[in-house]
Amino acid sequence: MDSEPLLQQQLDHHQSLAYSNHSSSKILTLPTVLTLGRVAAVPLLIFTFSVDSWWGRTATTSIFMAAAITDWLDGYIARRMRLCSAFGALLDPVADKLMVAATLVLLCSRPLNIAVFGQVPWLLNVPSIAIIGREITMSAVREWAASQNGKLLAAVAVNKLGKWKTATQMAALTILLATRDSSLGETGILVALGVIFLYLSAGLSVMSLVVYMEKIRKVL
Repeated sequence: MDSEPLLQQQLDHHQSLAYSNHSSSKILTLPTVLTLGRVAAVPLLIFTFSVDSWWGRTATTSIFMAAAITDWLDGYIARRMRLCSAFGALLDPVADKLMVAATLVLLCSRPLNIAVFGQVPWLLNVPSIAIIGREITMSAVREWAASQNGKLLAAVAVNKLGKWKTATQMAALTILLATRDSSLGETGILVALGVIFLYLSAGLSVMSLVVYMEKIRKVL
């Protein structure tokens, strides 16, 4: 009679160990490796940006575009192949924010001279501060929400406005990096388009932050 509960306990223990081993083996899944690659690419991006030659500018743009593609790809693979992990979920937004923040700071370090806008030193500084400030704020808010209840965590889940913000942000930064290459010829219109996209992204960033805060206010 007493052997059945004991046997069940042993089975539960073995299943627990198997689950633990399975979870630990999923730390370095393919999506996580791609995410780690984005983190490792940040110092490389900084180096190539400082190289004042055609290959340096081309390499910088290529690195950022590869990072943007893998940002979508690692999420797709994780969902499609069921390779989601807690470590990957933690690292993915960190990698994105590092890449975007580094690119914005680098672009702000070299003011643009655009025929449409003229020489405006603060042209990229304003949207960059708005974007980086929003990301820092949302990181803190999501960390706080995770320590509270499920309703708060649901209130700060990524929405469509945040996705549009990311799309316009990636487009803007890709254009602004690519148009640094003088071999492309006259790029005034493209640069102006990149600046417009960046301001649009900054506006969406602020709007999405307001939406998140309003959702949190309703939950509280």
